[in-house]
Amino acid sequence: MSTKRIKHWLKGSLVAALLGSAIVVQAAEKEIVIGGSIPMSGVFAFAGIGIHAGIQDYVKIINDAGGVEGYKLRYVPEDSGYKVDVSVAAFKKITGQNDVNFYYGDSTGFSKTINEELNRSNSILMSGASFATELNDPAKFPYQFIPGPDYTEMFGIMLRHIANEKPGAKVAFIYSDTEFGRDPIQASKKTAEELGLTVSAELMTPPASVDVSTEIAKLRRARPDFAIFHGYILGPIPEFIGQARKMGLDTQFMGTFWTMDNSTVMQMKDVADGFMGVMPYRYYYDESSPAPMLEKIREMRPDYQNIPYIQGFLSAMLYTEAAKRTLAEGKPMTADNLKAALNSLENFDTGGLIGVPVTIRGNSIPVGRIYRADVSKEQMVPVSDWIVLE
Repeated sequence: MSTKRIKHWLKGSLVAALLGSAIVVQAAEKEIVIGGSIPMSGVFAFAGIGIHAGIQDYVKIINDAGGVEGYKLRYVPEDSGYKVDVSVAAFKKITGQNDVNFYYGDSTGFSKTINEELNRSNSILMSGASFATELNDPAKFPYQFIPGPDYTEMFGIMLRHIANEKPGAKVAFIYSDTEFGRDPIQASKKTAEELGLTVSAELMTPPASVDVSTEIAKLRRARPDFAIFHGYILGPIPEFIGQARKMGLDTQFMGTFWTMDNSTVMQMKDVADGFMGVMPYRYYYDESSPAPMLEKIREMRPDYQNIPYIQGFLSAMLYTEAAKRTLAEGKPMTADNLKAALNSLENFDTGGLIGVPVTIRGNSIPVGRIYRADVSKEQMVPVSDWIVLE
């Protein structure tokens, strides 16, 4: 081979190699990355394991169907142990090694801590396990959203149900002495007043208090028709209900999201019967109306999946829809564009995960339904229509 031909061959080989490399790089870039600080160990592991499985399953469903506009989803989680410093370290590691488009955060503390970084980078849209009212502020948290109602909206849904069931009812608020517990109280007192309800007692306890005799005495004097627990997972709710029943109180007890998983409520055993609360999603076993996505979940996982699973699954669905709409418009996946796409959702069908089509205007989905515990069935059963706050 002549020197000229060798040079021509080498030049052609180099071009081919560069083109091949470009194709590989381009292929690698054709993905949508979901990062996550997921509490798969520690005190919140019961939720984190479910959240993790829900995100994984939705990613698999989308990728098996060919992806989104030519992109495949990739999920990159790290165990946070439900600790803010570990969550932040996980975020830095994941975003340092990947071009992340969406992120799932494990707590209110993490969501607030990482917000400045999200605002600075304008590259990631985030949701998470927190339903904190503070996060429902598009001006302060423009690149975050809550995959359901915030805690104040949860109270609003329950208070509207109460006002409809018993106009003029007396209501007690029982909450933990934590930021989580205090979150919706002040605003909800105003909502109760607007609905013609009377807040006859406000009781604050440590988050896992066992001795509630002093609070029960106050509750007995107030004799509320309804009492709403907030800021707890389980304890001291069974102690409250058990002692109230022994004293002959016929108060209807209710709870918010993190108390309302079927497995959590059934841990209360006999005192769980009749316990009610708000839930933004349908339960795994709910067959009250068609729900193709729930049917798909039941096919993939024949055993009961908890409510955190549904929340993680829905989060991944909303990430995907935001990406799909952004790409379909030919826009880059900046946080601004992804959030605008998310906020364009109007009468969006979640496949039955939420029982009505949803519209996202700000940072939350203010929709919920009241469910009641039926211990004989070991299930939470619906006792209201879906309530949508305007």
